[in-house]
Amino acid sequence: MPNSTEPLEQKQTQSDGSPEPAHATIGNSSTPKGRLTKTPKVIANGPRAFTWYLLSLVVIIIDQWTKWLAETKLTFHEPVPVIEPFLNWTLAYNYGAAFNFLADAGGWQKWFFSGLALVMSLFLIVYLIKAPRKATLLSFGLALVLGGAVGNLIDRLLHGHVIDFIHVHNADVWHYPIFNIADMGISIGVAMIVIDMLFLEKKREMPRS
Repeated sequence: MPNSTEPLEQKQTQSDGSPEPAHATIGNSSTPKGRLTKTPKVIANGPRAFTWYLLSLVVIIIDQWTKWLAETKLTFHEPVPVIEPFLNWTLAYNYGAAFNFLADAGGWQKWFFSGLALVMSLFLIVYLIKAPRKATLLSFGLALVLGGAVGNLIDRLLHGHVIDFIHVHNADVWHYPIFNIADMGISIGVAMIVIDMLFLEKKREMPRS
């Protein structure tokens, strides 16, 4: 008769005499336990989004300050050479979108582009909270776009037009449309977002071994 003090479950032995494991490993039997892949857990910015909001605020402050300087120091459409023959300060007003698109539409474009900028800004505010915390380049780009969008939105609401003053050109042969700090923030921010989408997003989603 078996000893009553022995455990009810006894270790079983494999054919080679070694004890069988007391638990089963989930996964393919051909995959070693230490080589099982794990899907990376995405942690959102959450409250850390306020750090990126501060960056947006810096863009807005610099943008509005430089526009105030342009308004007070420059004469409308009179260029001031900075780096000849490539850069001037030239005060200009944009009543439309980028590259003066719809500038002569009759006034309704002010509210259209203002509403569009407001919706975009609200979307970016929310998206910065939900963006992955490790996606630093993405958050940096979103913050720059947010600051630029709000900077130009302030202009449209206060003045009815966007104040531009940075004039890049090549003598009198080629002229780039006059722009401002907010436009620079939007352009650089969009470039960062595209770089993240093309080269970094997939790496964040790759399973770890």
